[in-house]
Amino acid sequence: MTTSLRALRDKRDQLTASVAHIDDLRPGFLTARFRKCGKPNCHCAQKDSPGHGPSYSLTHRIGGKTVTQVIPPGPAVERAKAQIAEYRRFRNLVRELIAVSEQICSAQLRDREALPASEAKKKPRRRSFSHRHRSGD
Repeated sequence: MTTSLRALRDKRDQLTASVAHIDDLRPGFLTARFRKCGKPNCHCAQKDSPGHGPSYSLTHRIGGKTVTQVIPPGPAVERAKAQIAEYRRFRNLVRELIAVSEQICSAQLRDREALPASEAKKKPRRRSFSHRHRSGD
């Protein structure tokens, strides 16, 4: 087995171990929103006031439709941010795992010795063409 193939397999093993340790994840985008209530005496009516908020919403696509979920302020926002970051990390790990796996497969095609142990041990089977005949009962 070539050194580069061994390195690729080591990298694949590292990536699969990383995938096995993924925490809670969710796709989407978290958006902070500010709004003005419309009351003339409220602080949000002042010039340069950002308004009330922030309020947070998580948006993502399900079945071709955009779904929005309100995330309550406080610890839930930080949890949602961590879950979104974990989702992005998972996607990157999977992309990297696929790329390494493709490189391993290509190397195996080039180098017969690089085949997995289960395939390398297989020998071509000879077929026997003798037929057993049963005598009539």
